[in-house]
Amino acid sequence: MALAAAKQTAKDAAAAKATADQAVTDAKAALEALPGTATEEEKAAAQTALSEAEATAATAATAQTAADTAATEANKKVQDARVAAVNAQSVLDKAAEDALAVKVAADAALAKAIKEAEEGEEGGEGEDCEPELDLTSKVTGLPDKLVAGTSTDFSLRVTNGSDRHMDEVLTFVSVHATDKSGLKDTEKFFRLQWSTTSAPKWQNADAHDYIDAVGALKPGAHADVKLRLTLDKATPAGNGVAFFSADFFNEDGSCGGAPDLDMYEFDVKAAGSKPGKTEDVKPSTTPRPGNTGTIPQGSASGTPAATGSLAATGSSSATTSIALAGGAAVLLGAAAVFVVRRRKTGSDA
Repeated sequence: MALAAAKQTAKDAAAAKATADQAVTDAKAALEALPGTATEEEKAAAQTALSEAEATAATAATAQTAADTAATEANKKVQDARVAAVNAQSVLDKAAEDALAVKVAADAALAKAIKEAEEGEEGGEGEDCEPELDLTSKVTGLPDKLVAGTSTDFSLRVTNGSDRHMDEVLTFVSVHATDKSGLKDTEKFFRLQWSTTSAPKWQNADAHDYIDAVGALKPGAHADVKLRLTLDKATPAGNGVAFFSADFFNEDGSCGGAPDLDMYEFDVKAAGSKPGKTEDVKPSTTPRPGNTGTIPQGSASGTPAATGSLAATGSSSATTSIALAGGAAVLLGAAAVFVVRRRKTGSDA
């Protein structure tokens, strides 16, 4: 609409200039055609007509230049809008492809984990393991926002609320994060460290996300693990989630653990942002694959619920839905891999 109007204005301005130029030509011809007997009044009138025609022609030329410029700018805006639309569609197409790739990878990880778990059962690994609701892990001091370039100290208390003695208790701590799109993993910018009374020096969490310094727990006893999560200054803004759980292994071969992973969601802010609230993030539970426990409200079977800060990506576009679906698949895959790690650890204990 705007481009069509600008083109019509330019066309009208060109016609007006052509008419004014013709008027100048006619006025000059009339002045030159005056006979030698023309009076001074006739000569002055002809000269005045020529001057007025030239002034009108100059105004028409200025108007045409302005109209041509406006039409050119309007055309450029239309072309820029078309290019932007093509680029936006390309971004959405790429996001869809990336999300599909993430889902395929997560599905493969889940299938592999389930297969290894089934093979472990057939081979006799972990046959005596059973859910232990009274082995709990509670986090305190973890805020709802973490800022790039800072470190956050918080605590994990593991409690044996059962009536059995646990010879060896292991805690599981795993942190996952993405940028705002939910498609790019940013975990390489995170460093998780821990310390306990028996191991007071800060130590990096191992590749399997287990902390093995809790030791034995008598019935009703608890142990505290200090945790420190450091974000590199270059950490992109986005979303994060931390998983916590605990397992036990006894010398007689029996073993077990909490049937659910406690899941704490948080936002990741760019360097220089204000830190999060001082009150603790509230956990939700994520069933481990194969567990028949209660699935959190708002999630599909076996899939972590996309609620809270995970959904706060700051965008209402289609990319957001794609990102959240991919993120849920990744978390499910991570939980599935955790089951296999637990079995392998139990068999090696």
